[in-house]
Amino acid sequence: CPALCECSEPAKTVKCVNRNLAAVPPDLPPYVRTLFITGTRLARLPAGAFPARRLPDLGALNLSGNHLQAVEAGALASLPALRQLDLSGNPLASLSPQAFGEAGSPLEELVLRGSLRDHAVLLSLAAVLQSGALRNLSRLELADNGLLLLPAGIFTALPALRQLDLSNNSLVSLRNVSFQGLGQLQSLDLSDNSLGVLRNDTLAQFRGLPALRHIDLGRNTWVCDCAVEDLVAWLKESDQVESKEALTCAYPDKMLGKALLKINSLDLNCSVPIDLPSQLQTSYVFLGIVLALIGAIFLLVLYLNRKGIKKWMHNIRDACRDHMEGYHYRYEINADPRLTNLSSNSDV
Repeated sequence: CPALCECSEPAKTVKCVNRNLAAVPPDLPPYVRTLFITGTRLARLPAGAFPARRLPDLGALNLSGNHLQAVEAGALASLPALRQLDLSGNPLASLSPQAFGEAGSPLEELVLRGSLRDHAVLLSLAAVLQSGALRNLSRLELADNGLLLLPAGIFTALPALRQLDLSNNSLVSLRNVSFQGLGQLQSLDLSDNSLGVLRNDTLAQFRGLPALRHIDLGRNTWVCDCAVEDLVAWLKESDQVESKEALTCAYPDKMLGKALLKINSLDLNCSVPIDLPSQLQTSYVFLGIVLALIGAIFLLVLYLNRKGIKKWMHNIRDACRDHMEGYHYRYEINADPRLTNLSSNSDV
């Protein structure tokens, strides 16, 4: 047993708790199945930190509450019995996508409570999950991380997932999150977030998960405007949501504290929206009517003044005719030399 640890061979357990450890003890007993290394100065996990040949039965590894910042490639690889891993309460800044090795891991439970404050680590975790290295994962805990949004497709390669904990974050939307493919998912905790509404595409995914029976939506900031109608309808028909009677509106002020299940269309005062093509069609019809009315008025004015218009047209015709005759007369005089001389003498 390492000098700074406590070992129990009958319980197959080793505890290195609140000790001045800066690295994983190299002389861990091979019988260990449950290992606690917590409250230490451990800052990084290098490749081969837990050699498989010396720890063939290690099934539960608790590394919570350390100063762990980096989990390097191969640090948790080739542990054939590893089923539970707790990395919560560590200020992770780097998580290698190859931390669990190239061949994947038998890991079934992963706890990262309060360890994903760095957005780069969240993206690295998404890469690990999407790579298929943790396809056997049945429980994933991402609570207490202040997450605003989740990377798209983060859960698409977890077919065995049964429990997903996203509680006590700051999630404002699930629109880019896909739950498709999580056919085994039984429990989803979304409590203590900043969700204002759940859209139809997300609700449709919930309906399509056959094993999902427990959804916790408590203590979210639900916005009770016209966009909440789909959520209210789903809540009234669904038996998946726990304590749905306690879900209340946070905005606007006039709806503050009102239960979502008691909302009706009269409370929301939603007018039926008119789509843009209908508005354009109505505008065209109105414009046609106005133009037709103007045309009718113009024709009526012409009809009432037909005599005056006819007289005016005759006057214009006579004036044009006199002018053309004068032009023709002068043209004939200018064209005949004899008449030209006569015209000149007459002028004199």
